[in-house]
Amino acid sequence: MIKALIIIVFVAILISLGRGFTGLMSAERGSQKVVNALTVRIVLSVLLFILLFVAWSTGQIQPHGIVP
Repeated sequence: MIKALIIIVFVAILISLGRGFTGLMSAERGSQKVVNALTVRIVLSVLLFILLFVAWSTGQIQPHGIVP
């Protein structure tokens, strides 16, 4: 369940990134589209960090090192 939420939030971050890019490319001077997209992306990133921490602390995901 929490893994699905993590994936959904990650996809939402990517969508917000795309919206910010399109807003930047087509924005008029003084437009709030880019600022709003950045705000949404920051909130979603904090939510993703919290979800990852909760999943790790409850043992639902396990970090692993890079083994050569």
